[in-house]
Amino acid sequence: MSASRSRFLAGALALTTALVASACSGTGAGGDSGQADDNTITFMTQLFGTAPDPQGELHQAIEKFLGKKIKVTWVPNAEYQEKVNVTLASDNIPDVMVVDPKSPAFGKAAEAGAFWDLTDKIKKYPNLVGDEQVLLNSSINGKIYGIYRIRPQLRSAIQIRKDWLKKVGLEPPKTTDDLYKIAKAFTEDDPDGNGKDDTYGLIIPKWPGTVFAASSPFNAIDVWFGAPNNWGVRDGKMVPEFDTPEFFEAQRYIKKMIDEGLVNPDWNTLDTAKWNDPFVQGKGGIIIDVDVRTTQLLDLFREQDPKNYGDKVLTVGNLARPDGKKFSLPFTGYKDVLAISKQRIHTEEQLDDLLATLNKLASKEGQVLLANGIEGRNFKVEDGVAVLINQDDPKVKQLQDDVDKAFIQLGTRASTGTGGVAYERVPPEEPYRKDLEERKKRVEEDLKTAVWDVSAPVVSPTAVAKGATLNPIVTDARVKYLAGQITEEQLKAEIKRWYDSSSRQIAQEIQDLVSKLGQ
Repeated sequence: MSASRSRFLAGALALTTALVASACSGTGAGGDSGQADDNTITFMTQLFGTAPDPQGELHQAIEKFLGKKIKVTWVPNAEYQEKVNVTLASDNIPDVMVVDPKSPAFGKAAEAGAFWDLTDKIKKYPNLVGDEQVLLNSSINGKIYGIYRIRPQLRSAIQIRKDWLKKVGLEPPKTTDDLYKIAKAFTEDDPDGNGKDDTYGLIIPKWPGTVFAASSPFNAIDVWFGAPNNWGVRDGKMVPEFDTPEFFEAQRYIKKMIDEGLVNPDWNTLDTAKWNDPFVQGKGGIIIDVDVRTTQLLDLFREQDPKNYGDKVLTVGNLARPDGKKFSLPFTGYKDVLAISKQRIHTEEQLDDLLATLNKLASKEGQVLLANGIEGRNFKVEDGVAVLINQDDPKVKQLQDDVDKAFIQLGTRASTGTGGVAYERVPPEEPYRKDLEERKKRVEEDLKTAVWDVSAPVVSPTAVAKGATLNPIVTDARVKYLAGQITEEQLKAEIKRWYDSSSRQIAQEIQDLVSKLGQ
């Protein structure tokens, strides 16, 4: 069970009755009679800025391409999950809704019949299928309730101060031992050359859950040492990552760096929104995150030094453990799905018509509109990537904002990489182009040693009901262990308490559900 599955557990059960009753009611989106307008599709998705004008250039271009009207409810991202829960409990569910398929509220609504089960339908529409494993990952116990929004399957990487590495005379890391040596040198060998003891190696922020959180630095290190990615099979039994010897090897490694002062002292309070600051300000020199953070760092260094910013950041992929064996941390390959409501889409004929339209939107031409914009207007294609143009024109800048802050959220195949069809957008400068080329090579190499989360397609009923209470047991205990507040034996005792508090049932349910998928 990932962090996203447990994030909104509180109060989910209280919504169940309302979800079932209202989601299946006859009143349609927008408060109409419940009959779908065949020429209008209603959507709801996240917004990261100002809502686009329905008469705007991009909105109109999308409607012209589809041959249908679209009506989008744009919701600020910070408020989105709350809006989802309220909408699911209302009689005003849009035709197409962006949701986390593992969230309890959606899962209950879907299994109660509020959304179309697309399992037997989706494969008729090639642009909607994508990667079979990712499609399964996005399912609820093997049932497909939405069209997944593609994300790279391998994004984990390490950003290192390139200039510091040169100063201390070390090579890029290949193993966890190498990374330790670099962190130690960054802390003790004055990598910035100012003659002061004012730097450290690894920068770790406070993470909202350090177990069942597949994108945290802690989980990346767990996998590097050979622990499962979330859940795995050991001796024929399903076990969480923290119930393995390799997990404890990883904790000793992390704790050693914390104890020796090689990690930022505020590692359990640093806001993730300020993660870049120590790196750019010359306080810390290593970040373990996703590869696209490199672009953010280059942007920040470019503001400081437009000439030499490319010499500041080195990015490497997943590391081998001390014995040379390599295990890489992959992701599920998707972020949310586009689910189809039954409130207005009542019949198979209506469903097929909508799926055909979404299949068209998922074509290259459709995804380029959503993720890049209008070719020749706000971008041009150069060497296979999108280069922005006319950005000093306010109308073009508005079009670009509509792409970046709104319409890209409706893209299912917009992300480039495995299955993605839109154009990658990078600045034309060499450091950005070089990073993109190196990223592609890293991903290809690390996918060979990827450790997949075998539990990704399933949802344990007990975890849904009790996960909000159970998950903090190990999460909090790990933080206390790393901070030196409890011993390793006490950490193991907390893991036993987690098992004794209904989690044995969770493990059994996950094992049974995964077994059924293979039948």
